[in-house]
Amino acid sequence: MKGLECRFFSIKKSIPKNIKILAVSKNQNISSIEKLYQIGHRDFGENYVQEMIKKYQKLPKDIHWHMIGGIQKNKLKYIVPFIHLIHSVQNIEHLQIINKEAFKHNRVIKCLLQIKICNEKNKTGITNQEADNIMNNDIYHHMKNVKIIGLMGMASLHGSTQKIKQEFYSLKKLYNEYQRKYQHHILSMGMSNDYPIAIEYGSTHIRLGTSLFGKRKLP
Repeated sequence: MKGLECRFFSIKKSIPKNIKILAVSKNQNISSIEKLYQIGHRDFGENYVQEMIKKYQKLPKDIHWHMIGGIQKNKLKYIVPFIHLIHSVQNIEHLQIINKEAFKHNRVIKCLLQIKICNEKNKTGITNQEADNIMNNDIYHHMKNVKIIGLMGMASLHGSTQKIKQEFYSLKKLYNEYQRKYQHHILSMGMSNDYPIAIEYGSTHIRLGTSLFGKRKLP
């Protein structure tokens, strides 16, 4: 068994069985994705619609594709027919577009709200209050083809361990509240540099790129 497969099983062995690994395949070639597919992995995350569509067209159709990058409103319609989970919803308009397109395909699209839990400028997301406003919005409540089932967040890339713990704790606290109020059941937090801490703070889905694939390589 070679490097990629070994890294996958090593990580999988080191974490609780109930934690789902999302392989972040952004800028990875088809063969790398196929290697993980051949050993049974099915969940892959992409940042860009165009790249996801190209891979979807070339790879087996039982792969679960996750959109983890910023939402491009004019391109949502292209992924709605097959997307498994959208991690990066930030406003009602996103939900309205998803709901409209999902209706055309007789699907209910599952989504997460992306919460901003750190102060880094390149990290996007909404505040807890903005999330409350979405969850309590009558417009959302009348949507039949989209469902918010959890939260996603990204901790500081260069923060101290204590800072990262505080950021994950803040998201877990909101998740616990939404779990009680709205039956949320997915908490997507933790990447290659901080996933052990994320798991400690209750993550259900970790998003791993570099720790699995190594440095990114273009197709």
